[in-house]
Amino acid sequence: MKNFYFLISLLLCLFLAACSNKEDDVAAESADSNAQVSVDEKLGTKWGDEISSQVTEVNLSRLSEQPIAETQVRYANKQYQGKMVNSISLAAGKISFSVIDDAKQPLALFRDGQNYYLSGQAGQSYQLKYENHSDHTYEVVASVDGIDVLNGRAASRSNAGYILSPHRELSIEGFRKSDKAVASFTFSQPEDAYAANSDHGSIQNTGVIGTVIYQVESAKSTEAAQEQKPSKYAPPPKAFPADRN
Repeated sequence: MKNFYFLISLLLCLFLAACSNKEDDVAAESADSNAQVSVDEKLGTKWGDEISSQVTEVNLSRLSEQPIAETQVRYANKQYQGKMVNSISLAAGKISFSVIDDAKQPLALFRDGQNYYLSGQAGQSYQLKYENHSDHTYEVVASVDGIDVLNGRAASRSNAGYILSPHRELSIEGFRKSDKAVASFTFSQPEDAYAANSDHGSIQNTGVIGTVIYQVESAKSTEAAQEQKPSKYAPPPKAFPADRN
């Protein structure tokens, strides 16, 4: 009788191992599929239409030079595989990050392991939305296609960012042109992307949205701490590329 039970146990272990290997194979195939983007599926983000957007300069210090959270979203004109989610949880749930359309509706994100992907279409405008669910104040340093959304230079953790006040929302609508306007984020062909037409960017970096979060000292004035003005804004592209159908 003991031998019989041992045999059943052994068969069960072999079955579970086979299932586990099959799940690993499926996960590997999903990751490979998401990572492979054909030439006609690639997208970038161009310098879009002007949008009124006011910023107020504030001076707040980071509590640490080490970010408390960071994430990347890769995008292309393809159907990704993975778990569909509306937002990404950052800093143990203290902050939610989503990509929204002009109607303020979230665009579907696909999670594959620790990686996130977004399906886009050329000509579609989008915004980056951050929600603070905590009593703390944070600095959001965002980049698109390897370009800092505030100063138009190469993305860097040392760049200045937007201030996200306690229990408030922050929507970054585009590349900042001045203290009163931004150029909307608009999906485009890679050759039309801002990164491909800037002295500080590269077409090789198109297709990725980056976010780095720092905790900063609490703002004394909630009204004045909505956004942080950088020392220099993003310059326009070297040439405005013609729109492509």
